[in-house]
Amino acid sequence: MSVGTGIVAGMVSGIHDVDWASMQHAYGPADDVPAMLEALRSPGAEVRDRALGDLYSSVHHQGDVYPSTTAILPFLLALAADPATPDRAGIVGLLVSIAEEAVGRGETAYEGADFAGATAYLRTQAERFVELTGDASCPVRTAALPALGLLLDDADRALGLLRDHGGCLLERLRVTETTATLARRIPAITPAARTWLAEQAAGSPVGETIGAPAAEPEYRLAALIQHARCAPDRIGDDTVPTATALLREIAAAAPPEQPWPEPPPVQPPAEGVPPFVAAAFEHLDRASRRFSLTTDPLRTLHRLLDARVAERTELLAEQLSSPDPGVRLDAIRMVGDLIGSFRGDHEALIRRIAGQLTAADPEVAAEAATQLERYHVLAGPARDALAALVAAHGPDGWTSPGRHLRRAHQRAVLALARLGDDRALPSLLLALDTGVDAYLAVGVAGCLPRSANLLVPRLHTAGPPVKPSAVLAALAKLGDTGAVPALAATLAAAVERRDWDTAKSALATLRTLGPSAAPPLPAARSTLPAARSALPAARSALPAIRSALAVDDVWTRSAAVAALAATDADHAEVLPHALALLGTYAVREAADVLGRIGPPAAAALPRLRELMTDRYEWNRVHAAAALWDITGDASGALDVLLEAWRVNPVTADHVVPCLRRMGPAAAPALPQIHAELARPERNGWGTPVDRDERLLRELREVANGL
Repeated sequence: MSVGTGIVAGMVSGIHDVDWASMQHAYGPADDVPAMLEALRSPGAEVRDRALGDLYSSVHHQGDVYPSTTAILPFLLALAADPATPDRAGIVGLLVSIAEEAVGRGETAYEGADFAGATAYLRTQAERFVELTGDASCPVRTAALPALGLLLDDADRALGLLRDHGGCLLERLRVTETTATLARRIPAITPAARTWLAEQAAGSPVGETIGAPAAEPEYRLAALIQHARCAPDRIGDDTVPTATALLREIAAAAPPEQPWPEPPPVQPPAEGVPPFVAAAFEHLDRASRRFSLTTDPLRTLHRLLDARVAERTELLAEQLSSPDPGVRLDAIRMVGDLIGSFRGDHEALIRRIAGQLTAADPEVAAEAATQLERYHVLAGPARDALAALVAAHGPDGWTSPGRHLRRAHQRAVLALARLGDDRALPSLLLALDTGVDAYLAVGVAGCLPRSANLLVPRLHTAGPPVKPSAVLAALAKLGDTGAVPALAATLAAAVERRDWDTAKSALATLRTLGPSAAPPLPAARSTLPAARSALPAARSALPAIRSALAVDDVWTRSAAVAALAATDADHAEVLPHALALLGTYAVREAADVLGRIGPPAAAALPRLRELMTDRYEWNRVHAAAALWDITGDASGALDVLLEAWRVNPVTADHVVPCLRRMGPAAAPALPQIHAELARPERNGWGTPVDRDERLLRELREVANGL
């Protein structure tokens, strides 16, 4: 968090009169804040940029506001007001970001936060922000405008200032957004704000002082969307058609597409930085970019439309038809937001994204391939388009020095592999042979079991920086029973040196290779010939698995019990270890093993019935499912499962497979099943799409069976 050299110290008046050491920020004592503030006046642009970034990450970390954040506000305001300060717009942007979080979370109170204190101080300084909105610098004016909606308590005056504000298109877009913010904060001004925004959306003059028509369709689109934001519950059926008409007007006036400059060639990560870490930071950087003036207003409209999937799909189809590659690029990401959050028939959007794989701009193609790989479970209609992109450059596309071409090729290969399409194989073999981004190839290698004879030997020789756990997982998916002796040796060595993470990875892989990897029904166990063939080889790992049963790490013990249950049919050996786990934190893992054992695990019933009344719904779910598997009695268990599902929708991942095992006994669950199938939202916050789609398939199977 160093701000570097080249700082001109002592230029921020009064900064050393504050007891910074008595305050905290995200990384500890705030005694380094004066250096950051003074660095904002440095003659070096890199030093200033680093200092501003350090302030965001320390005193405004992920939107938090601390007492140290409130303490810097007077100094930031002084810097912003001084024309001699470089990069004033960035400083004003930090002030406004603090104001947005402080005002928006003003009622939130927890130890170390100071939202209320920052809000109170900033409101006393509202006039200084009014002055900044009239600054000679356009970037400063644009950055300061949101403060009028956040801090000025005289709503009529604030609306008047906004209505009279002219300036460039970007400023006026910010005016529409700030007007809606004002109306949301002070509802009494909403009718006047909506009337004015409606006039702007229709093309009325921006303000009496300038008298120029608001002719730009981008401005009218922003006004339309912010008009809707003032009263989201009153969005009319004409909003999306009007927005699409404006998008067509924007497209008609778009200049001919110009090729974007190719970014610098792909460079290896800095020494000591794993490639997947570097890739994650690149992804974050891409996600924060905007390529069109219409992107933020359109994102707002999509948030307002929320679960109106059909209307959002119509809007996105128009966005993806734009001649502007920047509009299409941002639209591809918005498609990802929709698919990731809501269920529905997304085939038309998938096909439109597939059409972007041949875009003239390689960054657009790369983003399309990235989203198709991310939502591979729905990417079947794009299969041939993905294969065509991969074939266009051959396997060498995997190692292309072109940043966008390389990403497009790699993500298309990953998507194909996840679809089980062997056309991904040549590129994966090249990755494993050369080591170039091999971690990506290892992550999907297990999806191509028909090519196991080519993949398995290469996986065995994969070295750093590929994680051993990833290799083990791929080998398990490919059913490589030949890896069992090496897995056993890995497990034994990990137990000896108390490396519990490696031990748990090895145990999980051995469990996957065992015959009990099938659902816990005797009839289902016989349907997996690959798993049955693994039994003799997996037994060779039993000594290593048994060595992990007595370790003092409870999670390693629970993984060992699960692996033992999966690789050895002798319930008499497994049962005592599983029963012992019921007295630890690993009660859920123990319940699962006991449920797979079935009726011979009856000794666990008293403890399982006790867990069915536990405060934590996940403990109740696992206990109830185990109770059913052991007794075949749905009374009590079914009510617990359905109640937990209502409390926490994510528990459906465990509840629904149990309902399927119950068969006709699950009939009382039908209303809840139908309600879940009718719900437009994905199941739970952050649930991967493939998991939610699997849940929907299982729900339909249960419903059809009943």
